[in-house]
Amino acid sequence: MTVLGIVAGCGKKQDDFKYLLDEFADLKVMRYQVPGWEELSLQQKEYAYHLAEAAKYGRDILWDQNCAINLPLRHVVNNILENYKGDRDCKDFQDFLVYAKRLYFSNGIHHHYAEDKFVPDCPEAYFAALMEAVGEGAKAEELLPYVYDPALLPQRRSTASEGDIVAQSAVNFYEGVTREEVEAYYASIADPTDPEPVSYGLNTKVVKENGRVVEKPWKVGGIYGPAIEKICAELEKAAAVAENEIQRDALGKLVAYYRSGDLRLWDAFNVEWVKDTLGTVDFINGFVEDYNDPLGRKGAWEGYVNIKDFQASERTQLLCANAQWFEDHAPVDPRFRKKEVKGVSAKVVNAVCLAGDSYPSTPIGINLPNADWIRKEHGSKSVTIANITHAYDYAAQESPKSTLAEFAWDEEEIALYKKYGSYVDEIHTDLHECLGHGSGQLLPGVSTTAMGEYASALEEARADLFGLYFTADPKMVELGIIPDAEAYKAAYSSYIRNGLFVQFNRVELGRPNTEAHMQNRKLIAEWCYEKGADRNVIEKKVRDGKTYFVVNDFEALRGLFAELLAEIQRIKSEGDYAAGKALIEKYAVHIDPELHREVRERYQALNLKPYGGFINPDIVPVVKGGKVVDYKIVYNDDYLGQMLSYDKLYGTL
Repeated sequence: MTVLGIVAGCGKKQDDFKYLLDEFADLKVMRYQVPGWEELSLQQKEYAYHLAEAAKYGRDILWDQNCAINLPLRHVVNNILENYKGDRDCKDFQDFLVYAKRLYFSNGIHHHYAEDKFVPDCPEAYFAALMEAVGEGAKAEELLPYVYDPALLPQRRSTASEGDIVAQSAVNFYEGVTREEVEAYYASIADPTDPEPVSYGLNTKVVKENGRVVEKPWKVGGIYGPAIEKICAELEKAAAVAENEIQRDALGKLVAYYRSGDLRLWDAFNVEWVKDTLGTVDFINGFVEDYNDPLGRKGAWEGYVNIKDFQASERTQLLCANAQWFEDHAPVDPRFRKKEVKGVSAKVVNAVCLAGDSYPSTPIGINLPNADWIRKEHGSKSVTIANITHAYDYAAQESPKSTLAEFAWDEEEIALYKKYGSYVDEIHTDLHECLGHGSGQLLPGVSTTAMGEYASALEEARADLFGLYFTADPKMVELGIIPDAEAYKAAYSSYIRNGLFVQFNRVELGRPNTEAHMQNRKLIAEWCYEKGADRNVIEKKVRDGKTYFVVNDFEALRGLFAELLAEIQRIKSEGDYAAGKALIEKYAVHIDPELHREVRERYQALNLKPYGGFINPDIVPVVKGGKVVDYKIVYNDDYLGQMLSYDKLYGTL
């Protein structure tokens, strides 16, 4: 599971490295540095290089998974950007250029976060003329209706409360089948008595052939075969220079899984991957998170390469060493706690390469694997990604205005956040990833898919609540992780004003709140606001026509976090679909229209972009005498240039 978000902080930039590269629409593009690269051995650099190459070869897979029209359209847009000889300074071309940048940022025609289709500002006839000018005119009639018609493929993942969310979703996971048929199919093949159930459907497309529902695997020789062949080739090169035998064995199992499509091998890889806690270089590669699937089964392709930050990892290792204490003291029914917490490991890392579902927009924390039985029996690995968090922080300093000054109630609140906020937000991420996702257990017989389309938002809420509750625990001060018993208040105030108000600058007026992480935050903040109303725990204040949400009773708020955590853990442990649905639909979806309008106007006045993403540095082999003697990090500053080069270098489908 992943945590998405931006950690605002007050640290000072350490050099003149330019983080912010480009801004357009509601997006900003940044770059990040890779501390620790020069301390790696040549073997470790070579290992990271091949892992990064394997990650980048999965790019086309994610584009096609997001929507079947994405790759054909990207090929056309690439051709126009590379070869159009007409006027590139006119407004229509500049509008087309913004659309192209948005398309690349979102890996397709739907917004990367809101999941709604976005439409070019240039006229359809102009787009068609561009296509004609580069020899693509014959495709205009086929492609452009999907670009411009708001009724065609309106949402990547449908969150509609009525109708068939499978049929209404643009994702390329299903074809010619209904939700009822898909759910009946998986019910027919799943073994509810299996203590080690595979993640049914994680790596397949579901279609209907001759009237029967069947799965088509994503594997070598199957769907996405050409891309997966390239991935396997680079993974095998990485295995040859791995740091240890555990890494080598894990990579062997991963390649075997890609070649066979056998989900038992995917589980075997994850069990082996969890064991590697000693290596400096680590990675993610595969069909991982199921957030993009309306039914929460299909894994979006994702790649990630990172190196360990040894000094910063001391705090996460301290949390892991005390994992059983946190589990035993979690404010939930003892039936739902793990009696023995196994294999929890965590570290702070620096990203080296982002890919697939983590590129350009990337999480700031990751906890894997997702299989509940592997977490219970073998543990999990969590990472907090320091250089991404710091890049957000430093890029924010390159802007003269801030959301903190605009939306915090008073100077005391601002000062508290400036003093502790950035660091305590990182601690919350540590707790969320290291312990939150790995906490709790399902009761016997409860399916891991029992929460259906509400699973992602509820799981993120559960992990967030775990982190919020323990951020304020005296144990954190006792362990030396939190510097001051009052520091947690900065995180609480920030979380509430964001969950109730500020985050909705990201949602178009009139639209519901649909993204899982935003639903999670709204659910928690809205529920606590309502349940604490009689005690004025959270107060809505208005000054000079502007709305603010202020925490009046931090201790009571912590108690509300505990109460909601207990209920969401019960819902998940018991598989109470109806209760989970009721929570999401009441607290997580509907945005107050007056507040929505206000936050959008205030945020737009700041001239800030609510979403951010990154381009990768290049890892460049240094060759002397026909032999690679080093791998250098080269920092790019051309967003579209990287996208176009990736089209050429890693395009396979």
